[in-house]
Amino acid sequence: MEFDLPFIWAGIIAFAVLVYVVLDGFDLGIGILFPFLKDEGERDLAMNSVAPVWDGNETWLVMGGGGLLAVFPVVYATVLPALYAPLIAMLLALVFRGVAFEYRWRTERWKWVWNLAFFGGSLVAALMQGIALGALVQGIAIENRAYAGGWWDWLTPFSILTGIGVAAGYTLLGATWLILKIEGAFQERMRQAAFKLAIATLGLIGAVSLITPFLDPVYFDRWFSWPKIAITSVVPALVGLAAYQLFAGLRNKSDLTPFLASISLFVLGFIGIGISFYPNIVPPSLTIWEAAAPQSSLEFALVGTVILLPIILAYTAYAYYVFRGKVRPEHGYH
Repeated sequence: MEFDLPFIWAGIIAFAVLVYVVLDGFDLGIGILFPFLKDEGERDLAMNSVAPVWDGNETWLVMGGGGLLAVFPVVYATVLPALYAPLIAMLLALVFRGVAFEYRWRTERWKWVWNLAFFGGSLVAALMQGIALGALVQGIAIENRAYAGGWWDWLTPFSILTGIGVAAGYTLLGATWLILKIEGAFQERMRQAAFKLAIATLGLIGAVSLITPFLDPVYFDRWFSWPKIAITSVVPALVGLAAYQLFAGLRNKSDLTPFLASISLFVLGFIGIGISFYPNIVPPSLTIWEAAAPQSSLEFALVGTVILLPIILAYTAYAYYVFRGKVRPEHGYH
């Protein structure tokens, strides 16, 4: 393991993507839950719970994508042509979702249209993120530092499975976020929904985890060869612990524990992807060092990042601290 600038930048980009997945995941999940909420009052409450933070959550997507372009330009030359369709669909879905978020409050007659757009944008964005992840895990065909595959290589049974898994996981995050932020009968319905979503999410995590090592002999070696298995086996053990905490928190009617346990599942899944990929940034053959920009570019970009990253973290944390209470129909945040 080399602690040089490409390695440091890979860690920064991975951190930004993980924060985006966790933070934007629960408000995408709320969008997916929208048709299943009882009435407009519950939908208003659900939207109000994320209204102060949802657009700030997407800062991390911009940071991850922009940072990737600046410091790993070869990734753009290989991954984007391979994943144009799902990534464009994801971005369009996020646009529709953002517009729906703002316009829904400004109409009664057409509110159902914006409800549908909010749901559709959230669902499509979640599915496309998962499909893109699945396509990346399968590997991108590269020749002479350029994409060498076909237009539909990204669409496979495995990528569809990962797409459904990410959507289910985001919906679980949304349900547990609402458990944290609301009260009464609505909260109890979300707790019941979270039980079912937890079972579905864990089942999909298990299916993806079982298939992944057989996609590439390198993955299998990293997970199951000795002595690596002594270290990698910690990850599924921690997934089991997080699952136990999730169900225990739901049974004990805890407000916070289910949300933290759901986040833990995503963090552990992200760690699992890192174990499978490293040292590659684009499987099966493009390493972090091969994809990195020149040293001078990495140094220049790092200066600004070292300044801005703590500021972004600070204002994000402050926003969540200010809006840390429950959301109530008559008063908003308390």
